[in-house]
Amino acid sequence: MRDPGTVRLFHTDHGSGDIVLLLVHGWGGDGREWSPHVEALAGRHRVIVPDLRGHGRSDVPAEDNTPRAMARDLAALIARLAAGPVVAVGHSMGGQVVNLLAVEHPEAIHSVIALDPAHGADGDEVADIPRRLRTYQANGATAAAEFVAAAFSPNAPTGLRTAHVRTMLGTPDHVIVQAYAGMYTDRRAVGIREHSEAYLRLRKCPALTVWTSAAHADWEGGLRLPGARVEHWPGVGHYLHEERFTETVRLIEQWSGR
Repeated sequence: MRDPGTVRLFHTDHGSGDIVLLLVHGWGGDGREWSPHVEALAGRHRVIVPDLRGHGRSDVPAEDNTPRAMARDLAALIARLAAGPVVAVGHSMGGQVVNLLAVEHPEAIHSVIALDPAHGADGDEVADIPRRLRTYQANGATAAAEFVAAAFSPNAPTGLRTAHVRTMLGTPDHVIVQAYAGMYTDRRAVGIREHSEAYLRLRKCPALTVWTSAAHADWEGGLRLPGARVEHWPGVGHYLHEERFTETVRLIEQWSGR
């Protein structure tokens, strides 16, 4: 269904229950990646799955395809659906988006689950951001698809890599660039570690973060943020929620039922 408003978000709304789950995809993705999770969860919960602005079947603005704008869109969607406060689950850029939701629209959020989120960048990753941005500016979704193709473990389910490469290739080039800059280089971007720490300290709701990197898990766990839990899942690729579908569903069930 489509929402009225300046930026129309395509979303699907499944199931019913006292707990409302919002499942948010990442950079160059769309809500289809959550389809198996919806089938596993919608028998007990209400599950809302949006396509973020510039992605999937949602509107594609010429400007401001950034995580902060995406968070505003989702806050408006939650309000229109009378769905809040929700348990917001986000992967990668979607993890940054749901944390921005929690900080800037706290009335919409009960708690957050961030899966390998796009925050906490440091060291060589930060040093490489200008080069990557230039590459995306020059080659758009083609360059982003090359990055995505390398983001899976050897044990990833057959077809998963191709599905994400195709979805990324279907994302408009200007959205790729604006979203990446919105994560890391824009004036108010929160993806680099020092900025991540500042904005995470503003989050007041309970939060669970799952990292595929032990170093990132150690960093965020070391912040000792109130109401926060940090886990490390070794041996899995960036799309951990799909590579480890059963564990992800169990994690969401356990966290939302606390």
